Amino acid sequence: MSSACVPTHPESLGLARATTPPAVTGTDRPHHPPSPPRRRLPLAGADLSASVAVFLIALPLSLGIALATGAPLQAGLVAAAVGGLVAGRLGGCPLQVSGPAAGLTVVTADLIHRYGWRATCGITVLAGLAQLGLGCLRVARTALAVSPAVVHGMLAGIGVTIAVAQLHIVLGGTPQSSVLANVRALPAQLANLHPAAVAMSTLTLALLLGWPRIPGRAGRLLGTVPAALVAVAGATATASLTGLALPRVDLPSWSSHALAGLPAGPVLGIVAAVLTTTLVCSVQSLLGAVAVDKLVAGRTGPQSRLGRSDLDRELLGQGAANVVSGALGGLPVAGVAVRSSANVKSGAVSRNSTMLHGVFVVVAALLMVPVLDLIPLASLAALVMAVGIQMVSLHHIRTVTRHREVLVYAVTTLGVVLLGVLEGVVLGVCVAVAVALHRLARTRITHEEEGGVHHVHVRGQLTFLAVPRLSRVLHLVPRGAHAVVELHGSFMDHAAYESLRDWRRAHTAQGGSAELTGCRAGVRSPEYGNGPEHGRPEPHLSHRGGPRHRLGRSAGAGHELARGISAFQRDTAPLVREELARLAREGQRPSQLFLTCADSRLVTSMITSSGPGDLFVVRNVGNLVPLPGEENGDDSVAAAIEYAVDVLKVRSITVCGHSGCGAMQALLGSGTGGAATPLGRWLRHGLPSLARLADEGGVGTRLAGRAAADTVERLCLTNVVQQLEHLRAHDSVARALAAGALELHGMYFHVGEAQAYLLSVGGADGEGGVFQGVPGTEELPSPA
Repeated sequence: MSSACVPTHPESLGLARATTPPAVTGTDRPHHPPSPPRRRLPLAGADLSASVAVFLIALPLSLGIALATGAPLQAGLVAAAVGGLVAGRLGGCPLQVSGPAAGLTVVTADLIHRYGWRATCGITVLAGLAQLGLGCLRVARTALAVSPAVVHGMLAGIGVTIAVAQLHIVLGGTPQSSVLANVRALPAQLANLHPAAVAMSTLTLALLLGWPRIPGRAGRLLGTVPAALVAVAGATATASLTGLALPRVDLPSWSSHALAGLPAGPVLGIVAAVLTTTLVCSVQSLLGAVAVDKLVAGRTGPQSRLGRSDLDRELLGQGAANVVSGALGGLPVAGVAVRSSANVKSGAVSRNSTMLHGVFVVVAALLMVPVLDLIPLASLAALVMAVGIQMVSLHHIRTVTRHREVLVYAVTTLGVVLLGVLEGVVLGVCVAVAVALHRLARTRITHEEEGGVHHVHVRGQLTFLAVPRLSRVLHLVPRGAHAVVELHGSFMDHAAYESLRDWRRAHTAQGGSAELTGCRAGVRSPEYGNGPEHGRPEPHLSHRGGPRHRLGRSAGAGHELARGISAFQRDTAPLVREELARLAREGQRPSQLFLTCADSRLVTSMITSSGPGDLFVVRNVGNLVPLPGEENGDDSVAAAIEYAVDVLKVRSITVCGHSGCGAMQALLGSGTGGAATPLGRWLRHGLPSLARLADEGGVGTRLAGRAAADTVERLCLTNVVQQLEHLRAHDSVARALAAGALELHGMYFHVGEAQAYLLSVGGADGEGGVFQGVPGTEELPSPA
């Protein structure tokens, strides 16, 4: 679980609070009609600075992408301006920056090669109209059903194609029409290097890679200038000062700029071209919007008051931008990950930053032509080649490998490289469907006898395809024997249900007994032998959806414990063994110290969606943090804090309270009474929370904008705030906070609602606060 800074405004969590205007009394009522409010264009300083940062990145990239496609260089500027102004104004993701995207380079280059530039602009217009139609049909989220392995494979294939083609320009030559042709021509190109082009390309790559890695305070100050701008500007200045003879940008007069024309050619070819452009533009833009939502939710500092993206509106905005860009002779437009990430990280809070960057592009295209004409083409090619290489993400490769989808990724990548984008995506989708069907149909059914009990293990999805094998294995159980059928899957269809039911009835009628375990939600049934009619209480559901046996509530507790361990060794251990082996080799490196109550209902891994190695957890009665040096203090908590901060170097500490806390109830009920017992002496560390509650009076810490339900809940909330204050008194925490290396968070978990709340106002500074609910979010991959 990665730590995220708690925002300072409740609206930043997407929970904007409604405000009620004060009532107008008779004495306050104006005698004249109020004058209409003056309309102003709200422009935050953060939006202005973010727009400048995005513009400085977009300018060289737009020219480089236009160069890579073989389109007029001005087409990249047109697409960048239209993407900022049109998609920025109409789109459903205000902080996403649209423009010419590297993911569209291969598609556009192929269209220009086949149909010419003006026809390509016409195809862009038709693709925009198709996007408008899809947006009106509200099918945006359907596009997200494409497997992430296919999307990442598509981007990787495009990245390989871009990198191989631009390598020829970097070396001073001319790229060929396909990847294979570029690879075959590479030896001859290496034998005929152009020293000036190679020198400028090398300088560009060195600045691009080295600029963000400048150490110290100077690096932090210089890092505010985009590396792409520094790389191209450095190469341009060097080429101009040394007088190197090499090809440069040549922007023709806008009076000769070509506009869109009607595409001519086979109808099926035109339709395929439109569909390919629509697919790549739409998928990249929609996935980019989801990625921007995650960036906004996780960033620190000022937060946007905008909610989650409206994907259907985003599709409409992208369609409108492509219609306008194509009509004006620009490249196809899509959401761009690099520019969008820079926009969010620069602190943009509204769509004004995206639109203003488009205005800057227009100004540059009109007034900076003499400067732009000095840029060496080799420098732009090196910049685009670096972007193409970055599209082959090692993180994505590790992810698809971990989820056993590397075959889908590899087929898609090779298909895009060798056949084309549309063909590669179709191949990837077909392989993804085949893999899914294989997993659905692959069911392993085994039978074994242990201690006179016959165990039938079913691993995988239990569908009608597995019924013959299931029936064959079930008939291996002798008459009158005790049988346990263990299901380890998440789905059972009606055919399998009836087969199990009929077998159980026949087996019990012959004097045997049958028990079904491992059922998923929706499958449990008294007919399977888990209901009261068979003399056993119905099992409780665990958070994973299966039956959970309560340990320690019966004489067979030891047996149930052994059974649980056996299930772990059989089912879970094979899945986590590789990760645990890595942790055993590398040691633990948790990102967060999580201090919470020992209450058995708080399952930290469940409510934080964390896994092995993510959290350093300290649990005690009442999630208390004793003050350091206090008489009758407790060194165990202090030792854990010191170890987590000074040794493990955690980046955040979270104090998590919960509803119905028995420790808080005991504090309210007895105060300082019962101090002679170990529990009483421990609870004395909670007395400052009691005092704080008394000082707050009727106001106190609030929960999602409402007052606490009762005094116990008020104390539970107040206790979290008080323990955060105790944390600041520890030397290791104080040093880390002063150095800016640590954050403190407050959290409250309402057990009955299964809802987590984060302390978002004031409380992290020990001044009371408001706990805001955390809405659920979809975890979808970033497009690049």
